[in-house]
Amino acid sequence: MVGFGYTLMTEQSGPKELVRYAVRAEELGFDFEVCSDHYSPWLTEQGHAPYAWTVLGAVAHATSRVELATYVTCPIQRYHPAVVAQKAATLQVLSDGRFILGLGSGENLNEHVTGEGWPPVAQRQDMLEEAVKIIRELHTGELVTWEGEYFRVDSARVWDAPEGGVPIGLAVSGEHSVERFAPLGDHLIAVEPDGELVQGWTKARPAGLARAIGQIPICWAPDRQQAVDLAHEQFRWFGGGWAVNADLPTPAGFDAASQFVRKDDVAGSIACGPDLDELAESVRPYWEAGFTDVALVQVGDALQEEFLDKAAGPLLEKLRALAKS
Repeated sequence: MVGFGYTLMTEQSGPKELVRYAVRAEELGFDFEVCSDHYSPWLTEQGHAPYAWTVLGAVAHATSRVELATYVTCPIQRYHPAVVAQKAATLQVLSDGRFILGLGSGENLNEHVTGEGWPPVAQRQDMLEEAVKIIRELHTGELVTWEGEYFRVDSARVWDAPEGGVPIGLAVSGEHSVERFAPLGDHLIAVEPDGELVQGWTKARPAGLARAIGQIPICWAPDRQQAVDLAHEQFRWFGGGWAVNADLPTPAGFDAASQFVRKDDVAGSIACGPDLDELAESVRPYWEAGFTDVALVQVGDALQEEFLDKAAGPLLEKLRALAKS
């Protein structure tokens, strides 16, 4: 059975709004909620970037059923892995075991703010591997000292470590990263419906596939043109692909890189409009590729409450019916 989630997109909504949306999404029956962890929005028009961990703490308190996850946190520069281990453990306790720690190698957009430069991708992957190992060690609740290639930990202990630790999802994008990170993580995280990733993860993990968690943007609006306009304004950065998106440093850079993206281009890659059947069909490639969970991103804050009040419930019903057929 496929689980369907709701995305708390910090780049496009303020902190109070995100908590309110999270409560409403749980009431509507979403299975889980994922939260982006950004220091900056992709585009100035999005206009927000509250601290994800504060938002998630409030959401954990305000909800009782939905699973929660970061999608994703980078533990290699803006955050030291020892700090990530502590806050993930705390959130797991606050949520009564509902939290998955989603990790990835990050984007320049969010990590450059510490002034330490932006490492090349091979180095970021090395740093991520070391960070995951440190987090795993600290989640045992034991005293940890670590002297690695990139990180040091000096006599650290996570005092409020949940029993069994915190499940870790790892964002991967190709065969090499699957082979490298599947043995270190519990769940696969990916933003494209690539069945080969799922199959590779299953083969590379000693315990096989746990969960494969995907994400897809949609843009519901009462009028299709309104949806296309909103998607272009808020999400024209999306078409650059992650090889580009990981390296641009500022919203101004994303604006420049996407200045020639047309509305038709955006509408060709993101399902837009009031047709719930069309929106639901756009998600189909994920479960057909073997993904066990898919989080929806409703583009933009302007129609978020209207989407939740009018469209999200019926859309969930359609998605569940399609996934069973």
